[in-house]
Amino acid sequence: MKIIAVRRDDCFSPNSVEKDRLILEVACQKICAQLEREGFACGLRWVDEADLTKDDEADLYLSMARLPEALQLLGEFEQQGRRVINSAQGVMNCQRSKLNRLMRDNHIPMPSNEPGDGPSWLKRGDAAAQSKDDVVFCRDAEALKAAIEQFRQRGISEYVVSTHVEGDVVKFYGVLSPEGNDTETFFRLYYPTDDGETKFDDEAQHNGVAHHYDFDQKELQQEVTRLARLLQVDVYGGDAIVDKDGRFYIIDFNDWPSFSRCREEAAEAVASLC
Repeated sequence: MKIIAVRRDDCFSPNSVEKDRLILEVACQKICAQLEREGFACGLRWVDEADLTKDDEADLYLSMARLPEALQLLGEFEQQGRRVINSAQGVMNCQRSKLNRLMRDNHIPMPSNEPGDGPSWLKRGDAAAQSKDDVVFCRDAEALKAAIEQFRQRGISEYVVSTHVEGDVVKFYGVLSPEGNDTETFFRLYYPTDDGETKFDDEAQHNGVAHHYDFDQKELQQEVTRLARLLQVDVYGGDAIVDKDGRFYIIDFNDWPSFSRCREEAAEAVASLC
């Protein structure tokens, strides 16, 4: 079996370049080992997403790509009957503005998009966050207006505004199982302030140390799994806020995170999926 591992461009891995490369590397090792145990030859090749071409033919693509040109090529490979994880369409669906609209239309628990005069978040809507400046906390309506103007000066005209919710930040990681087997889906929850592992330190700065408010973890998993299937994303991660009354709100969802807290387990789940 020919496998191509498509590395994510560094611009899409702020503070996580090595972590993102590691999960892809470990997943590939486990897939090849599994194939070889079953008597199949495994040919693995690595390609940076910016260097992917139509000549890069394979049976399976393990892709962390996000560049439009790479996604277009991967979409064409899928149309030819080749397997791509995550699918090109799924990654495109994770574009912030599309994600926000899909969550709202399907009644996925999320913060309001009408913050009023209170604290809010401004997030670029045309692509995944590439720096801390792409996700901005705004203390009031005046600060929000100023932040939107800064986005426009940077050439960002597409953005999402959502109400700031006070509570515990909970990070989730998941790998879908085949349709109809959601009880076997890989799913893990972590509190970033417990271990101090964070990308931009927004958790501690604006939500403080986790209180570990009680909430229905099974319900959160069900909603996240439903969202992943709606998006067509098999390998995913994201964040939710749990308020003091146990209500949760999904505030972020990403294709193929680094799984740095559970890399080996996640890589096994990806291998099983493949």
